Amino acid sequence: MEAFVHMTGYVGGDVEIRRSNVAVASFRLASTPRIRRGGEWVDGQTTWITVTCFRTLAEHVAASVQKGDPVVVVGKLRTSVYDRDGSVVERLALEASTVGHDLLRGTAAFRRAERASGPDERETDLAEVLDSVEGQTRDDPTTPASGRAA
Repeated sequence: MEAFVHMTGYVGGDVEIRRSNVAVASFRLASTPRIRRGGEWVDGQTTWITVTCFRTLAEHVAASVQKGDPVVVVGKLRTSVYDRDGSVVERLALEASTVGHDLLRGTAAFRRAERASGPDERETDLAEVLDSVEGQTRDDPTTPASGRAA
């Protein structure tokens, strides 16, 4: 069973991106609830969590998200366990499947990412290859009439 969560908050620092076999971007997300105390609204305890993004999402987050931006993050809650100076440390992280600007807090303009090779280009290439092959078949006298295009 996966623990899917969504969080809203502000990007707490610059997005860091590493490109090796797979692009990986990470940033810290700060989420501070507003609590009503004694008839007044006050800030509650801030929750900090590391958000990690992979592949295309990592590239898009690095190009689109900046420190201080309000964002909505949806993903899988993960626990990282490691040894630091002889003691075991656990840290929660959010492996993002979706990251977007929180439009309750402002506006954004969406730009669709360009594909390296779109389906239209591949269809054109295929059509050119088929035309070339059919042209060769028509010009080849050894091809039986039943194999030639009409």
